[in-house]
Amino acid sequence: MSDLTRLTLADAREGLAAKTFSAVELTQAHLDAMARAKGLNAYIVETPDKALAMARASDAKIAKGEAGPLEGIPLGIKDLYATEGVQTTAASHILEGFIPPYESTVTSNLWRDGATMLGKLNLDEFAMGSSNETSYFGPVVSPWRRNGSDAKIVPGGSSGGSAAAVAARLCLGATATDTGGSIRQPAAFTGTVGIKPTYGRCSRFGVVAFASSLDQAGPIAKTVRDTAILLRSMAGHDPKDTTSVDAPVPDYEKAVGASIRGKVIGIPKEYRLDGLSAEIASLWDQGVAWLRAAGAEIREISLPHTRHALPAYYIVAPAEASSNLARYDGVRYGLRKTGKDIVDLYELTRAEGFGKEVRRRIMIGTYVLSAGYYDAYYLRAQKIRSLIKRDFDLAYQSGVDAILTPATPSPAFALGEKGSADPVEMYLNDVFTVTVNMAGLPGLVLPGGLSSDGLPLGLQLIGRPFEEESLFSLAQVIEEAAPKIGLPESWWG
Repeated sequence: MSDLTRLTLADAREGLAAKTFSAVELTQAHLDAMARAKGLNAYIVETPDKALAMARASDAKIAKGEAGPLEGIPLGIKDLYATEGVQTTAASHILEGFIPPYESTVTSNLWRDGATMLGKLNLDEFAMGSSNETSYFGPVVSPWRRNGSDAKIVPGGSSGGSAAAVAARLCLGATATDTGGSIRQPAAFTGTVGIKPTYGRCSRFGVVAFASSLDQAGPIAKTVRDTAILLRSMAGHDPKDTTSVDAPVPDYEKAVGASIRGKVIGIPKEYRLDGLSAEIASLWDQGVAWLRAAGAEIREISLPHTRHALPAYYIVAPAEASSNLARYDGVRYGLRKTGKDIVDLYELTRAEGFGKEVRRRIMIGTYVLSAGYYDAYYLRAQKIRSLIKRDFDLAYQSGVDAILTPATPSPAFALGEKGSADPVEMYLNDVFTVTVNMAGLPGLVLPGGLSSDGLPLGLQLIGRPFEEESLFSLAQVIEEAAPKIGLPESWWG
């Protein structure tokens, strides 16, 4: 039997339905691959016994003709999602050993549809990072390497474990989250496909909060079709999340392969930044050509407040984080460092429990929310956010169906190469992605080619609210036109 880990999710679904192989065989193949890939550090917790038990249950359902849409499909779960009875840490020391007594809504939906859990995937601590180097459990290593170099490459962040696991064939798909680019940037860095749905499309219940008005769950997978299949199961209204939208979930897979003739694609002139890699700029132009050749109309647009997006984001997100992370105090769950009084307990627990980047963002957030600075920083940032959303609204009102941009300003970089001296250098990786979160829009990233040193380069499609279907049809055109870059061959075991 050929290597089952090389299948796409869609191909695996067909093989299971045809009984070419069993769910247990498919799951075991991925567990074996995980055992050989410890050096990538993609998983924080592996759950082989649970995975095989779920696979056996799926085989029984398939035999009875009762298979769900994801029956027997082995997935990795970002360790930001609460999983009942399985440690959930948000990659932080402060939550090490926490075993949730409940399940997140998104993972509940996946288990309802028959998926199998392989384990919990590594991430930047509390999803704060763009390289997966802030995890308490150590950085994730990308399965990609530069041509002729053994330097360890970052997989992007915060969903670096999710993207690396998919790229290294350690799961058929993975859950991820996106607050400022944490699905799309790792997808771009690893040659995978990731979508941040419209804010409210997926429930946030049971997902550890970073910035509640920006966070959104979504999938990372090998292909556009696989991503569409996963999003259909993940999405849906949830009364336990007041920001969840009560709207029908389309069959996203049907949009894959739909004609894009007559679609109007906006190209924002403000995204041609100084210092943009020549390779990225060239890929962007190539993406335009691919869409035009498929019958789309290309139109230059202006998103004038883009230049303010990054500083506004790095006020709003830390402000919300400082509020959300106040609950980690050593009293109710997680790490507890005893002190001489309750204040001492709080201070000692939080000082030891949070890593450097998380502490930095909590302090920034507390500062911008404090008396005397709230109006000068937080209020102004929220006004900028409104203007950013209005820019997109005006573009869509003018007849634009979707927007094409680069995903990142450069290819992936090596561990320790950025941000150690100046954190802002790392924040600049999010320059093309944060606007989408600020406006609550859907954004999809897929690979478009390779850089001169052999690393993946991604393109981003930004859609109208709740029109993810358009993104899947447009992305399929690019996927078919782009050179097939494949996934990296195993050097890790």
